[in-house]
Amino acid sequence: MTTRTDLTTRADRRTARLAAVLFLVTWVTSVGALALYGGSSYDPATRLAGRDSVLTASLLEVVLAVAVVGTSLALYPLLRAHGRGAALGYVALRGLEASVILVGVVAVLPAVARPATTAAPGLSVDVVDGLRLVHDWTFLVGPGLINPVNATVLAVLLWRRRLVPRFIPLLGLVGSVLVLGQNLAVMFGLTGTIAILVVPLFAWEISLAAYLLLRGIRPAQPRPR
Repeated sequence: MTTRTDLTTRADRRTARLAAVLFLVTWVTSVGALALYGGSSYDPATRLAGRDSVLTASLLEVVLAVAVVGTSLALYPLLRAHGRGAALGYVALRGLEASVILVGVVAVLPAVARPATTAAPGLSVDVVDGLRLVHDWTFLVGPGLINPVNATVLAVLLWRRRLVPRFIPLLGLVGSVLVLGQNLAVMFGLTGTIAILVVPLFAWEISLAAYLLLRGIRPAQPRPR
């Protein structure tokens, strides 16, 4: 006989798998968008790619923003019993990150197109450079500064409650410090981007996604009286 506990466990496993898939979507869309925009961000010598490429990249970033929010919404019912405040904070921070990403999308689209037409937007080079600069800043603030903060919130909760193997949140904490520190240095013009510093944070999300896909989150146990 199937009990309510069995049904809840199955629902939680499905939700964990959904969160895992959404984590993978965030990485695929972010990397794909960066390539389609024309290469590394923050380099004024690298020109913005052509119309179709930028439109496709912008569409990928819209999917990225939806997936970013989706990861937090999928994890919330699995995490709230372990720490409602941290779970809510993670949802809020992921929503903030997605909002900043969408601001960048809206900013860069006028540089290459007008709605409902294939004609060039007719903007001057200086205006296009300004719009691209806004997009670069949103990329720095959203994925660069806000993402490490929400990753830290989630990693601390997973670490404290031992919901996943300890090495996974440890990767998240180390990766968050490295990415946040690097992007603060980029923000103040002290250095350019150093791609290798992103590796621990990338490994954190891949490891977490794999664990969610295979095992899921440990359910909360009732507290003894």
